[in-house]
Amino acid sequence: MKRCIKYCSIEQLRSVITNINRQISFVGFDEKNEPIYDPTIPKPILTFIGTCKLHGTNMGISFNNIDGLWFQSRTGVITPQNDNAGAAFSGEVNREAWLKLLNQVKEENDIDLDNNSITIYGEWVGKSIQKGVGISNLEKSAFIFGVKISPNKNEDLEKQVPSYWVNSTNLRSPENRIYNIVDYGEYPIEIDFNVPQLAQNKIIDLTLQVEKECPVAKAFGFPNTIGEGLVFSCEYKGTQYLFKSKGNLHSKSSVKTLKPVDDERINKIIELSQKVSPNWRMEQMLNETFDFINGGQIDRKKLGDYIKAVINDIIKEESDVIVEAGFEIKDIGKYVSEISRQYFFDMEKELTGI
Repeated sequence: MKRCIKYCSIEQLRSVITNINRQISFVGFDEKNEPIYDPTIPKPILTFIGTCKLHGTNMGISFNNIDGLWFQSRTGVITPQNDNAGAAFSGEVNREAWLKLLNQVKEENDIDLDNNSITIYGEWVGKSIQKGVGISNLEKSAFIFGVKISPNKNEDLEKQVPSYWVNSTNLRSPENRIYNIVDYGEYPIEIDFNVPQLAQNKIIDLTLQVEKECPVAKAFGFPNTIGEGLVFSCEYKGTQYLFKSKGNLHSKSSVKTLKPVDDERINKIIELSQKVSPNWRMEQMLNETFDFINGGQIDRKKLGDYIKAVINDIIKEESDVIVEAGFEIKDIGKYVSEISRQYFFDMEKELTGI
């Protein structure tokens, strides 16, 4: 049965940070089937690749041996009679070209099309689809940016056999106005998930660069025209993570954009946080919180009390140092809490062997 195989949601950066941190710390389920997280697991440094975010409408081209070829928008199956900005009509006109690309995916990835569907995702852009950006000058065209393989199973079984992504960078048919987004620039950004905000300014700079002059429109003879922004993607432990960074020149509506951060200030805050959180202070507050000298035991239930004790001791003993550096306790609180938390879990392992 032909069905809409939806493209994944493109999140904000903050959502990706939350989701990756959750994935990193997840270690399984307890006897009540509740998730177990280990916050001591080190956070990674990941490279995300940015490509131009095109201001058009989502288009999907799907195929399996049972249902044949069909087309979809972001939310449903479309046809030339029930279309989305002419995407399905163009798909039918270029039917052989799309079938050739789908077969290429099949051959390169050894896909069993009796039991799976291939969906090629792209953005359908050009004249009359959207306004306010350089690509609005183009004749209607498709720009491929992803390919997903989905099992042809009922809902319950599909949960056991998940969909997965395969390489899409080698798919294009320019003679049929089917292009690939990677041909118009890639923008790598390294994100340290211990201090992800330090990547924010570079993301903004890259976004403004694309917004100022859309690389796609420029390649088609329309230089110095506005771009929408970038989509950054990274596959980590089998999961595809995406986030968007948009400018606002292309839209009169209010869109969420990243705010610049002061890298120098953040680095100074981190340095100060480390300075006022030496191991001896961590150890002293741990002993006071858990009363080891009288037989007390380390307990995660009192982790919050321990972190509070550390911060209170810093306020008592280091306020002059913090003021002299030009900061307040609220500026360093998050970083001191993380240092304290890491020390707690390191000591928990040492004391309990867990």
